Amino acid sequence: MSDELTIEELMGRMPKAFQPEKAEGVEAVVQYHLTGDQGGDWVVRIGGGACQVEEGNAEAPNLTLTAEASDYLAIITGKLNAMGAFAEGKLKLKGDLPLAMKLMNFFKLPA
Repeated sequence: MSDELTIEELMGRMPKAFQPEKAEGVEAVVQYHLTGDQGGDWVVRIGGGACQVEEGNAEAPNLTLTAEASDYLAIITGKLNAMGAFAEGKLKLKGDLPLAMKLMNFFKLPA
């Protein structure tokens, strides 16, 4: 079980996994609202060639992503298709949907 990626580890890895060249010109605040076991609220700020992650809530995010924490981890690790999860209602997006489509490409996360 200790080999399993946790939400806290994932969020901690995001700044290092960020690929600024893929997010050139993007200034965005993404609110993650993850429910269930390991759930919590996280804010990811992308801009100026950097990515910052902090626990909490953003005032006016460009995009809000809501999912069960286990489903989100499954999407990140490739066990669950993001589009399929969205279609099934397991992943809810509010706000800048084109940003949501690009978001996964901004990060290089090890499986």
